Amino acid sequence: MPLSAIELHRRGVEAANARRFTQARRALDTASTRTDDPDLRARIDGTVAYVLAQTGEPAAAEQLCREALGRTGLRAETITVLSGQLGTLLMHGGRLAEAEVELTRAIDTLTAIGDETTELANCLMNRSVVRMQQRELETCVEDLRRAVAVYEANDDDEPLAEARHNLGYAALLGGDLVTALTLMTRSRPKLAAISDLAAAISDLDRAEVLRDAGLTTEAEALLAQVAAQFGAQRMRQARGEAEFHLARSLLRHDPAAAERAARTAARRFTALGNHGWAARAEAVRLEAQQRAKPHRPVDGDDFARTAKALDQGGFRTEATGLRLSARRDGSGRLPRLDDAAPTPLRLRAHEVRAARAAAAGRDRDALRAAADGLDLLTAWQQSFGALDLQASVAMHGSDLMFAGLAAAARRREPALLFEWSERARHLSQQVAPVRPPHDESLAVDLAELRMLRAELAGADWTTDARVRALRDRVRERQWAATGSGGTRERLGLTEAMALLDPDLAVLSYVFTGTDLHAVVVTATGATVVDLSWSRVQSALDGLRADLDMAALTRGGLMGEVTERALASRLAILDAELLAPLLLAAPSAARLAITVPGALGGVPWAILSGMSGTPFTLATSVSRLLAGPSRTITRPASVGFAAGPRVARAGDEVERAAAAWRRAGVAPQTLLTGEATVAAVTELAAATDVLHIAAHGRHAVDNPLFSGFELADGILFGYDVDLIPRVPATVILSACELGRSSVRWGEEALGMTRVWLHAGADCVIAAPVAVPDDVAGDLLSAVHTGLSAGAAPAVALARAAVDTGVNAPFQCHGNGF
Repeated sequence: MPLSAIELHRRGVEAANARRFTQARRALDTASTRTDDPDLRARIDGTVAYVLAQTGEPAAAEQLCREALGRTGLRAETITVLSGQLGTLLMHGGRLAEAEVELTRAIDTLTAIGDETTELANCLMNRSVVRMQQRELETCVEDLRRAVAVYEANDDDEPLAEARHNLGYAALLGGDLVTALTLMTRSRPKLAAISDLAAAISDLDRAEVLRDAGLTTEAEALLAQVAAQFGAQRMRQARGEAEFHLARSLLRHDPAAAERAARTAARRFTALGNHGWAARAEAVRLEAQQRAKPHRPVDGDDFARTAKALDQGGFRTEATGLRLSARRDGSGRLPRLDDAAPTPLRLRAHEVRAARAAAAGRDRDALRAAADGLDLLTAWQQSFGALDLQASVAMHGSDLMFAGLAAAARRREPALLFEWSERARHLSQQVAPVRPPHDESLAVDLAELRMLRAELAGADWTTDARVRALRDRVRERQWAATGSGGTRERLGLTEAMALLDPDLAVLSYVFTGTDLHAVVVTATGATVVDLSWSRVQSALDGLRADLDMAALTRGGLMGEVTERALASRLAILDAELLAPLLLAAPSAARLAITVPGALGGVPWAILSGMSGTPFTLATSVSRLLAGPSRTITRPASVGFAAGPRVARAGDEVERAAAAWRRAGVAPQTLLTGEATVAAVTELAAATDVLHIAAHGRHAVDNPLFSGFELADGILFGYDVDLIPRVPATVILSACELGRSSVRWGEEALGMTRVWLHAGADCVIAAPVAVPDDVAGDLLSAVHTGLSAGAAPAVALARAAVDTGVNAPFQCHGNGF
């Protein structure tokens, strides 16, 4: 017996909800031929309209929906459902005001008849999306919570997952990235079980969270992936939305690519007749064009026309942002914003004020605008405790930071430039974390990642779907569990000078984006020194490759060539970065250095001017001088761990441990097979000094997945936060783990920062490969000094002199 029209319609609805649109259309077309009931046919047409809209025929969908509403013989409930459907079509078409009218009419009717059905919840969901796009977040959340209650009452698990996901999106728009990622990550398994396209829609929104958190590499890979999925399914509107968000992500770091992506999206929306979304894409294109060619005059007509189209589509926040950008050159009055405006929009207003002031030669006003913007960013960052999130959201302050640094450099006032150097150092670390309690679920996820890492050895393991799911869950747990404490205070120049010992000098390097400067601070004075960025940059280009090659090709013809090239680069860096600053601090016996991300790869320890001088790469001068005071005493406990496949690890550990035995301290050692992740983290919690000799790798795109290889897999950066008490001094005798990834110009993040963030005072590590025998000779001598009670920086400098070993190990944090 053939299926009835009612049954076929039901199957068509189910297929459409699961994004199986071809199957849905087949069932709905057959259903329409098997009924003469005008009411049922209208319902069928309403579902067909939904399918048409999703597959790139919005005009046909709207026409079909209006035709169905124009028929006679429809029940009130059907008219209501069709009104809701029409409102949804208008919403996707960017006609937000019309959409809200239709959806509200449907919701009011269903509410009046007491119909707490899925249709009511669906209308509430769609109206919440309209209100999201209009940035009416309070009423948006009200609609979503009401929809959640209806779905729960009706046991509608699949739309319930979507509603909770949308609550996460509302949290994203409100700036609560932690809640956004938590809700989206927890909803995704249910959405993925519906269909691959439902998962893709979820991924589109999660990519926005990653983008706003500054994790643009992951965000852009995800957006490219979902755009391809939508394209394969001929979902042109959804594909355009993915391309639009990709353009927004590219905007800050690759404006030329952003302009291309935005132009493509705008053309796609225009072809669909979706003028509201076309205006959104055009706004991003104009912003990208302005960033790519900042000195080119703005075409005010283009900006004004696009802003007007955004207003007409209901995208008022984006219209205001575009008008701000149009005024960046100093022309016209800036639009007024109130305190309820979204944080990114308010930050942009400060950026524009700073740019206008700088262009007019009003550096004091530029500094004030930049400082006000960064204070706003600090208030936002106080809701974050996780290290990667704090570092990455610095994206939102990078333009403000460079504007302030440039203005301070032009003023050439030591106190002012020192203040802005410290602002730059604190951009990602001004909020002290509250360490989370031990999370067994997080530990289980990390253990599973270790197994997958081993299983996928030799491949790009990060592309595996299982790895991506676990990685997202690990990040969500970490973000949600790590709280934020008080804001760390910054010292002014006068306060810093008062706290400096007579033999200690501070070298604070400042990069403005185009120029390099430094402030040399001693207990008696401060001096601004201008440096040649072009000369330094020429020496840095290729330096890391030369350092790695020098470690691998010792001796022979190739070794000699590499040594000469490396010596030339190091001589330039010594002459440009160190020599002029040391002249300004002739009595300094110890150095504290703070560096921008642009200088993150400098191997300070092997510059000739640093020979025999104890130094530390401080996270900031304020944290170095204003942190908890400590009296240098000999550590009471020390632990060593040796990973697999390091030929000289056992010898290195034995030689270093012998120094402690001679000093009367019994070291704890874990050799090869004993050095599991659990054993090493337990050892770390029980010792004052921890030394790990293992193969390590720095993950450029996700530094918290950097780690070193132990007997049962990789100990990740995320594992470190599970250690209840970390050692005061950590020595990483592992290639690459002294490296950092530069985030947004001033931010550097790597395993050294992970240990410091977790509470270590000092980390000794090398930013490049070091031969095993060299590391063993130098570090065993370092332990001789540490076991005698020397500070890490002093022990390291003395070891280099005593052994004659010139290796790039250096102290990070407080080496004194």
